Amino acid sequence: MKTRLLTGLAACAVAFATPALAELKFKPGEDSKFHWADYEALQKVDLKGETLTVFGPWRGADEDLVQSVLEYFRTATGADVKYASSENYEQQIVIDTQAGSPPNIAILPQPGLIADLAAKGLLAPLGDDVAAFVRDNYGAGQSWVDLGTYNDKDGTKKYFAFPYKADVKSLVWYVPENFEDAGYEVPKTMEDLQALTDKIVADGGTPWCIGLGSGGATGWPATDWVEDLMLRTASPETYDKWTTNEIPFTDPAVVNAIEIFGSFAKTDKYVDGGAAAVASTDFRDSPKGLFSTPPKCYLHRQASFIPSFFPEGTKLGEDVDFFYLPPYASKPELGTPVLGAGTLVSITKDSKAARAFVKFLETPLAHELWMAQSGFVTPFKGANVEAYGSEALRKQGEILANASTFRFDGSDLMPGKIGAGAFWTGMVDFVGGKSAADTAAEIQKAWDAIK
Repeated sequence: MKTRLLTGLAACAVAFATPALAELKFKPGEDSKFHWADYEALQKVDLKGETLTVFGPWRGADEDLVQSVLEYFRTATGADVKYASSENYEQQIVIDTQAGSPPNIAILPQPGLIADLAAKGLLAPLGDDVAAFVRDNYGAGQSWVDLGTYNDKDGTKKYFAFPYKADVKSLVWYVPENFEDAGYEVPKTMEDLQALTDKIVADGGTPWCIGLGSGGATGWPATDWVEDLMLRTASPETYDKWTTNEIPFTDPAVVNAIEIFGSFAKTDKYVDGGAAAVASTDFRDSPKGLFSTPPKCYLHRQASFIPSFFPEGTKLGEDVDFFYLPPYASKPELGTPVLGAGTLVSITKDSKAARAFVKFLETPLAHELWMAQSGFVTPFKGANVEAYGSEALRKQGEILANASTFRFDGSDLMPGKIGAGAFWTGMVDFVGGKSAADTAAEIQKAWDAIK
């Protein structure tokens, strides 16, 4: 899901608050799936009299979840931990940091915004030791280190952002019962996935449900497809150069990825409703064909959030499941890349408590406490996978931990007028009939215009 879809309300001053009735969600020492030794060590960190202000994107139910983790840090260390968010958190953190009144910790899902803050000297480097920890203990660790490394105000690259809580996009959803009835197997390679697509057509079925509709953001689901295909057909370095326009949109690697997406989305017999329905079908409605009787489709590529739009009562792992969008067997050098997103933790006002909080995030316990609830997956290999609150979360976590490469949503790394503008509309034009080459040229023209 794109992170730039904001309400447009004016930013307002943030009030940091400590929950009035906070309590520990899981009693220390009682459940062996948690690394309680981390809590015992944290209790030796004396932060009484210290205040730690944390600013993040989580609101509503998600705020309750992050507060449940913060409460362990608060209780163990004695620090007064205050958390706040804002409907316009992107603008708010810029205002607060530039006004000289930042929180100690800023947690943001936008690497581009974090890079801007680092370049203005508004972040404190986390240190080479923290970067080394991530490199050694995270799945695709170097990818995460690179994601959190930016130029400081002097133009020197330093590590500024610690990954905490990730999202997985490289997923294909299916109904196991439908697969079993038809005798289909989960594909292990992209070649197998293409063969399965053709097999379903040969059997008289329709392989895919694809919908790009999303109001003013129509087109974004196709950008995720192209990003995933870029990682499976070109090197990570090429992907990086694409997202910064070091290579143009018209580069053969980009045009090829668009064309492969088109080979699925623009082939009438491959898509529920035919190619003409792709752009007009709302992405929230597009997975519903999986659950029809007989099924209107057998496959749906979408990120880990999509179960929110499945029919009420759908049980993950029983009524519906997912598999990792596989790599090409013919390109073993590209490994097992994963496209995703996530939140990154930075220090915006340095203090003893801020440093202790980052160290807390290096412990398995800091991850397991949220893993055991909902909506949290991590590439941290030290966390106990048995702590996941569901089988679906555990499988997504294992996809991240086993990744050879992780790359952040490419359109979110591009300038807003491209990643949340020309790329979206270009994909709509593409499924409407424009060629991949012409589509890429039009997007590049838009990028040239803002340089």
